[in-house]
Amino acid sequence: MTLEQLRIFMEVAARQHITKAANHLNMTQSAVSAAIAALETRHGVTLFDRVGRSIALNRTGQLFLREAQAVLASAKAAEAALMDLSGLMHGELTIMASQTIGGYWLSPRLAEFRRDYPGIELAIRIGNTAEVSDAVANGEVEVGLIEWPSDRRGVSARQVALDEMIVVVAPDHPWADGKPHSPADFPQTQWVLREQGSGTRLAFESLLQQAGLDIDALDVAMVLPENEPLVGIVEAGIGATLTSRSVVAMKLRNGLLTEVNMSPLPRPFFLLRHEERYRSKAADAFDMMISN
Repeated sequence: MTLEQLRIFMEVAARQHITKAANHLNMTQSAVSAAIAALETRHGVTLFDRVGRSIALNRTGQLFLREAQAVLASAKAAEAALMDLSGLMHGELTIMASQTIGGYWLSPRLAEFRRDYPGIELAIRIGNTAEVSDAVANGEVEVGLIEWPSDRRGVSARQVALDEMIVVVAPDHPWADGKPHSPADFPQTQWVLREQGSGTRLAFESLLQQAGLDIDALDVAMVLPENEPLVGIVEAGIGATLTSRSVVAMKLRNGLLTEVNMSPLPRPFFLLRHEERYRSKAADAFDMMISN
């Protein structure tokens, strides 16, 4: 069993599709299939159920996936330890950020880090808050950046910035009249929301909880997994949404959206790191940079 075989297995498991995994790995479909077959044949197990042209990770595969993740995380930590001997001249820093942070807040900080440490390769992934927290907990990435507190075991969270959440509507929406509104008014209009697990959705649900409301009491028109299409739907005249001010700053300036007259919701950004896994000098340098 090789680390390369484990890496291929994890990609196929993540996508439940040989061709998609092969494309992501920049490998041929036959090479990916051969790697999976070699694992199964050598150890006398079946990791995927084949149904027609589709595959699905079976129970054996699910158990093996956890072990494969742990092995690859340990290998990456060992590699980071060796790279540290070069004194931040070479190496890789893996970062995963939630969508709002990755799309608006993180870019200038990545550019600054790149200028300071040009020899460090930056591997950046984007997901929602729950996905980022899981990736740090599982050792898939060394640094996570999220928009809501994480309660993952073994993961430390430190506040690094403060965001501001606002409710926005199209200019012809009744709430664009400048009159004061509060969460108690939320059942009066349709809503376009982010998906479960996102920091934005958690912030919205916290507002509902403070107002003694349940989300079932609202008219939710759509749930979308990304900021841009969500904002576009609201701009087109469908309901209201809660979003980061940085996400809609340009549209507010251009008059395409209107901020509803209600108190903004402060939302901290957190940097996540695993408390027990190896901490590379590159991650320490990034941590220190965004703290200044």
